[in-house]
Amino acid sequence: MSSMGMTPGVPRREVIKVTLAALFGTTLEFYDFLLYGYVASVFAVLFFPSSNPLASLLAVFVTFAVGYIGRPVGAILFGHIGDRIGRKLALMLTLFLMGLASFLTALLPTYAQVGILAPIMLVILRLVQGLALGGEFGGGLTMTGEFAPK
Repeated sequence: MSSMGMTPGVPRREVIKVTLAALFGTTLEFYDFLLYGYVASVFAVLFFPSSNPLASLLAVFVTFAVGYIGRPVGAILFGHIGDRIGRKLALMLTLFLMGLASFLTALLPTYAQVGILAPIMLVILRLVQGLALGGEFGGGLTMTGEFAPK
């Protein structure tokens, strides 16, 4: 192809496009995922009210950990989808899921409004975010590697 050692048959423009798309997607996913840690003290009050503020904060960070538990599962699930159906579809699904879970987190009712259902819904949405991040990170790296110069 060119002197840069590009993958045969893949135009340079396509390599740059895939690399930037993977970079943007992964950056956005990590931003959404880690934003939760930034607002942990607010979530502690809204979703895990307790007479002990430390207990509330610990409950928030356990919920944060649920997202990390979902990451390897998401990598396996979306890796399978990427291998069978296509990486582009898998990456679009992960971006959609992360965006939807983040949007729904912003709309969640608080513990004062719906009781124990509020933290349960938060945990489920954190799991969805973890699944999406696991799929995006692995899929983005794989797709970039497939298009990378030799």
